[in-house]
Amino acid sequence: MASVAKRPNGQWRARYRDSAGREHSKHFPRKVDAQRWLDEVTTSVVTGQYVDPNAGRMTFREYAEKWRDAQVHRPSSQAHVETMLRRHAYPTLGDRPLSTILPSEVQAWVKRLSVGGADQRPLAPSTVSVVHSIVSSVFKAAVRDRRIPANPCEGTRLPKRERSKVVPIMTDQVETLTAAMPAELRALVTFAAGTGVRGGELRGLTLDRVHFLRREVTIDRQLVGTGTTPVWGPPKTEASYRTIPVPNVVLEALQQHLAAYDVEPGGLLFTLSGLPISRQAFGHQWRPAARAAGIPAGQGLHALRHYYASLLIRHGESVKTVQARLGHASAAETLDTYSHLWPDSDDRTRDAVDAVLGARADSVRTGGAV
Repeated sequence: MASVAKRPNGQWRARYRDSAGREHSKHFPRKVDAQRWLDEVTTSVVTGQYVDPNAGRMTFREYAEKWRDAQVHRPSSQAHVETMLRRHAYPTLGDRPLSTILPSEVQAWVKRLSVGGADQRPLAPSTVSVVHSIVSSVFKAAVRDRRIPANPCEGTRLPKRERSKVVPIMTDQVETLTAAMPAELRALVTFAAGTGVRGGELRGLTLDRVHFLRREVTIDRQLVGTGTTPVWGPPKTEASYRTIPVPNVVLEALQQHLAAYDVEPGGLLFTLSGLPISRQAFGHQWRPAARAAGIPAGQGLHALRHYYASLLIRHGESVKTVQARLGHASAAETLDTYSHLWPDSDDRTRDAVDAVLGARADSVRTGGAV
């Protein structure tokens, strides 16, 4: 039921009942405005785009927490999303009703994250992008649930992300790093430098995944829990399921490691005091060793992954091979990260042109034919 009626005070009241039988009304000084509003509501109902005006009263924090609980995330991702929302979104948006948050306010919030303030350091462009993506996902879910008509994050201008070129560490730094690590982690460094596996894949590697006779290692899971009981999860992407050839130097380091430490066939290959290695615990061992090796602060285990990629490129491996060894989702990802490490083709370009046009020019000068 919908109607427009003039009130005793001269205002025009437009009203309607939604599918649940609740009445909604709004007053206008002119009949034409009341009718236009009512027509818009009717159209949204007919097209399936109707949003209950009361549905958006839930605060962003309340809805985001419900959304977060419903997501199918691995434990590390769950912790990351919770941290991003709690630290960077809730202080500004948390207590605001969903329907009151405007695109201009989202833009202002992004700018504050980027430039910082009296009580907050500026965030890196990549971090701002991640936080904005999470908040946008919350609003997208609210749109699907018909709590708000549109996502206020759409159209936000994000700070430009400047990709810095990867500068691989040198072999002597890898050797110094290995010597500076605790004895039970030295083979881990050699394994990471010789296979390029990710941190979670390495910390979750079990002995039965290493095939000594075939000189291969199978990567089909990673350690995502950090407690005393290992919690395995799938690799980062579908492309991360892979088999990597293992060099002799890595196999020799593993054999020495196994001779010194008892590892069950299905047990974790690398541990700290017999326990699974958490990111935090590994960081405590890595940082002083990295300083001793002259590795810049902030470069974690990924520095060895970059080192491995640089070795493959230096010895002529193709983009597709490097992509497969690293488990990248696409060759584009590999090129975006390492294209500057491939040998420069300028001289080959010059030689190719000279071989054809130069030969023709010489023939013309001598009166011969090409």
